[in-house]
Amino acid sequence: MDAKPKLLEVVRRTIRARYYSYRTEKTYIHWIRRYIHFHGRRHPAQLGAPELESFLSSLANEHKVSASTQNQALSALLFLYRHVLKIDVPWLTEMVRARRPKRVPTVLTRAEVKAVLGHMRGTNALVASLLYGSGLRLLEALRLRVKDLQFDYRQVIVRGAKGGKDRVTVLPDTLEHLLRQQLEHARTLHSTDLGDGFGAVQLPHALARKYPNAARSWSWQYVFPSPRRSRDPRSGVVSRHHIHPSSLQRAVKVAVRDARIDKPASCHTFRHSFATHLLENGYDIRTVQELLGHADVRTTMIYTHVMQRGAGGVISPLR
Repeated sequence: MDAKPKLLEVVRRTIRARYYSYRTEKTYIHWIRRYIHFHGRRHPAQLGAPELESFLSSLANEHKVSASTQNQALSALLFLYRHVLKIDVPWLTEMVRARRPKRVPTVLTRAEVKAVLGHMRGTNALVASLLYGSGLRLLEALRLRVKDLQFDYRQVIVRGAKGGKDRVTVLPDTLEHLLRQQLEHARTLHSTDLGDGFGAVQLPHALARKYPNAARSWSWQYVFPSPRRSRDPRSGVVSRHHIHPSSLQRAVKVAVRDARIDKPASCHTFRHSFATHLLENGYDIRTVQELLGHADVRTTMIYTHVMQRGAGGVISPLR
């Protein structure tokens, strides 16, 4: 008789059955494990609202985590009770999430963007330029497939973005030549992989079963492939993933420092700058909302507070 699988293994299976990302899997496992250890390894089915509240309070008061981190932990535990343990927990759904403070995003001026990009080289410079020129999130750029670049229409297709939605954004004319060069580099790596008996890239959801040959096709390959092959932590299959986000994050950090910019700028700052500069150029906020993929225009409106016209477009009376 087969042994009953351990709780965390059931959590993994449930997450994968719902096609959640590997990052989400690692995050949920982390918080569920911390929750169990916090309560002396007691089974979550034996715990209730008081135990959950004490755990979340500990995160905020003792560990000083941010509101977004606390909400992340709550989401993981909500998934555990709802989808894994199949326990009706009205007290969990009614629990108030920590309120995230409203903050004005960090935005670089056009001159600062140019300075930062000027201190970057190679693939990192190209990806960073795409973050700014197309308003992409870091992982959206790294996960681009060959078929997502549509040069004739001057657009980029962002698939399975935040919230699982697809969207279309602009492809900068100035990057066409560099992107075509990048595609030639990626094609060379892909040809090498095929010759070595590899070349199958990871496909989203169940497409690998639906289209058995798609994983080796050129159109599904990553635009920014990793320089080396690696073993997939879920399937164990050796393939070529996209470049790791940490490499670009480090490069941007160094470039900001070398450009002597005293702002807490990161990869995501390019996206903020893209939106702000479009608004300054006179594009309407609904257009910017669609390019960014925001579900609510109020999210996009935060950029109106950092435009160069000043706070709310008001001119100070001081002369």
